[in-house]
Amino acid sequence: MYFSEFNLSKSLQKATTAMGYNETMPIQAQAIPPALAGRDIIGCAQTGTGKTVAFLLPTLQQLLQGQHKTKNPRVVILAPTRELVIQVAGEARKLAAQTPLQIAAIYGGAKMGPQINQLRRGVDVVIATPGRLQDHLRRKNVNFKELQILVLDEADRMLDMGFLPDIKQIVNQMPRQRQTMLFSATMSPPILNLTRQFQQNPVMIEIGIARPPAAIRQALYPVPRHLKTQLLIALLEQMEISSMLVFTDTKQEADIVTRQLRQAKTSVACIHGDFRQQQRLAALEGFRSGKYQILVATNIAARGLDIEGISHVINYDVPEHAEDYVHRIGRTARAQADGDAITLVAPDDEAMIYRIEYLLGYKIERKTLSGFDYDVPVPSWAKPSAKALIRQTSQSRSLADRWRTMAGR
Repeated sequence: MYFSEFNLSKSLQKATTAMGYNETMPIQAQAIPPALAGRDIIGCAQTGTGKTVAFLLPTLQQLLQGQHKTKNPRVVILAPTRELVIQVAGEARKLAAQTPLQIAAIYGGAKMGPQINQLRRGVDVVIATPGRLQDHLRRKNVNFKELQILVLDEADRMLDMGFLPDIKQIVNQMPRQRQTMLFSATMSPPILNLTRQFQQNPVMIEIGIARPPAAIRQALYPVPRHLKTQLLIALLEQMEISSMLVFTDTKQEADIVTRQLRQAKTSVACIHGDFRQQQRLAALEGFRSGKYQILVATNIAARGLDIEGISHVINYDVPEHAEDYVHRIGRTARAQADGDAITLVAPDDEAMIYRIEYLLGYKIERKTLSGFDYDVPVPSWAKPSAKALIRQTSQSRSLADRWRTMAGR
């Protein structure tokens, strides 16, 4: 299907052509027609499938068709992170470049004053993180009396981050008669419960979890947990890297890995939730421009960020969810390039590795680094108690056995 078939306004047609949009992706072909008709939508699709355009185009088209003039927003798009808000707002501004529509990006970590001024001047579309939008509601800087469309982007991630109370309070101040579009990478029971609360007779669109492109060379490197950083540095010394993303599970781990990489004389930046917005944007821009060769990040960067030219993704920590593995490694091998995805696997990670392989439908190659000493003993300060070690090992074996059975292994 082609974008020209949607009977969009001339301004949106020009914008899609200028942005190189010609043939639709599956989520766009399935979501845009019912969205243009005003139907509620449940879209299950991961990052990188084109879902942003799938909800932006019909939303902007409906605003252009309406003649209602107001300073109050007619559309609210909620997203889990500042970076995703900025990215969606950037896409919306490109699409609306030749229209009178006003777009506002509202997120924490930025000064309230400019946001207040923009809201008071009047905006058509508010793209926001739930927490900061709730702040503006409490201060009566914005109201939703004229709201027509609500979009929840990456709803599963917002629930994971604890935004459900904020989302409920925001939605409770919106008109009941509205169009609601919800997009999520997974369709879990909490998400289905959310749809029952917020939507009316929604159209269900489900795009299966995409397998990583064949252009991504995947490898697992089993390693004792206390030697992960040493192995990472040893791998860096042997690889040709243009730019690399390193994912950790926690902010503390991200800080430690960043510090150790700097000590190894690498060009590295770090982003996680404790950094101020200005610091995070500076780190991302430095990574995009090549100032930093390596970016260490928590899962905040696994979804929504579209950074071209990443040659390597390193899972320093195995992700907690199998779907997150696909999201993470999908940051490389974009735009018809190839790339490498390497995962450092500690002994107690094996259960999750079986789950990832079950999702992928194939086993990932296991490798060892020649010349690396895997037998360095655990420092005394890093040793877990015997009781904790027995419990951890038992749980890991039990889960691994369960996933072996499910995967037919």
